[in-house]
Amino acid sequence: MRIAVTGSIATDHLMTFPGRFADQLVADQLHTVSLSFLVDQLDVRRGGVGANIAFGMGQLGTRPILVGAAGPDFAEYRAWLERHGVDTDSVRISETLHTARFVCTTDADHNQIGSFYTGAMSEARLIELKTVADRVGGLDLVSIGADDPEAMLRHTEECRARSLPFAADFSQQIARMNGDEIRILLDGATYLFSNEYEKGLIESKTGWSDAEILGRVGHRVTTLGARGVRIERTGEPTIEVGVPDEERKADPTGVGDAFRAGFLSGLAWGVGLERAAQIGCMLATLVIETVGTQEYQLRRGHFMERFTKAYGDEAASEVQGHLG
Repeated sequence: MRIAVTGSIATDHLMTFPGRFADQLVADQLHTVSLSFLVDQLDVRRGGVGANIAFGMGQLGTRPILVGAAGPDFAEYRAWLERHGVDTDSVRISETLHTARFVCTTDADHNQIGSFYTGAMSEARLIELKTVADRVGGLDLVSIGADDPEAMLRHTEECRARSLPFAADFSQQIARMNGDEIRILLDGATYLFSNEYEKGLIESKTGWSDAEILGRVGHRVTTLGARGVRIERTGEPTIEVGVPDEERKADPTGVGDAFRAGFLSGLAWGVGLERAAQIGCMLATLVIETVGTQEYQLRRGHFMERFTKAYGDEAASEVQGHLG
């Protein structure tokens, strides 16, 4: 099963300031702020919704096709993704813009000052999915994740025009989208992904009820945090899957992306919706135990041991033969 993953590609530059921002601000001079903070630590981490999901799928051995836009500074990141099983040949490289970047400084009170540079991400709208499909011999599913909003709309419209099954996954972009845009992006999706809060926001912005939305998509997949995930289909029993026990809670960033990577990999293996959700929850657990969205290691034996403990021998026997 050939799955294209569209979405943002970015790097995060995270710095730590040992003092307090508040101590450096003068109340009657805020209109002319000019400050520089000497930081103690800099972490450069690979990220972006599309890249995170593709990385997770690559770790599981499903060879996803990453579709997005990056800058000429993407070479090292590309090598990392390729080494971890991701097809990056459909990433558009901008001639003038750097890869999207988030730069953030956190103080001793956990206050943050950050900036997000969209950069090359704005060129994702220029990518034609037909070109991607022709290169790999056709696409079975296109996951449309958070990206340049115009790119998300164009990818969705092209999927409909070419009868390509697609998954709608607004993620961080839902806050800036209006009801009309959200209706366009979800109508006819084979899968609609969201967390519980986003589910309510989708219904509020579109004016459609839960039942109306469910009637417009094939499957509604709602992540529930520590309570796992719920999968709904019109006229079918609801599937609910819990999460494995955590060994530690280090950093929740990228957990949703990891779930999607596991779920999409399960679809690629053809193991069924419940198993796909279980794989997603297991991968998400590995990510929450690690600082960074692509810093976890997937060791086959360790993964299967914990998967078996959480979901039983029968579930494990259906998954084990597929795990890369």
